[in-house]
Amino acid sequence: MIGTLVNVGAIILGGSIGLLFRAKIPERLFKIVFQAIGVFTLYLGISMALKASELLIMVFSLVLGSLLGELLRLEERVEKLSEGLKKRVGSGDANFSTGLLTAFMLFCMGAMTIVGSLEEGMGKEPTLLLTKSLMDGISSVALAAVMGIGVLFSVVPLLIYQGGLTLLAALFGDIIPQIVINEITGIGGVLIIALGISILELKKIKVLNMLPAILIEILLCYIFL
Repeated sequence: MIGTLVNVGAIILGGSIGLLFRAKIPERLFKIVFQAIGVFTLYLGISMALKASELLIMVFSLVLGSLLGELLRLEERVEKLSEGLKKRVGSGDANFSTGLLTAFMLFCMGAMTIVGSLEEGMGKEPTLLLTKSLMDGISSVALAAVMGIGVLFSVVPLLIYQGGLTLLAALFGDIIPQIVINEITGIGGVLIIALGISILELKKIKVLNMLPAILIEILLCYIFL
């Protein structure tokens, strides 16, 4: 878990630095920086999505996962938890939930998260996660400067998700084929594209309700591949 703990520390440090800059950024610059982050998010999502090769499995996973997430009202429940957390920390930041979700998706949906967690879980050096920590730390400076303190609290779901992958890898990592990793990365990229569209305010998409698609993708990969 060393790699994940370092990752958490890097985001907290970078995010804290970003919050210091936040007070000095003129309001008129927020919109253009938000747009820049949105465009980058689209690029990142497309580059990840192209790693997938089993498009039928991806489509079925997205459809079934979105239906499941909608039935479970995941986005509504997470927003309530986020608002409760926001009140507990006494934050008046209107972008608290957006910052938390955006940071979590950007920090956790990439191939480096999956492969790095698998490597560390299987007893290898956490080199990939340490490299990711440096990148996330730098990214969190910009994200927190624009989106606020919610970025720092993204470390809570990151610790659960990334740490959980590491623990699972310690038990089952040697039976996870590369093609499954590629498909998970691909569908994660599609979700990040949806997130980018929401950030750019082109269309409000309930990204959280689509998250079960990742689990369904894994299941279908093991059944059909």
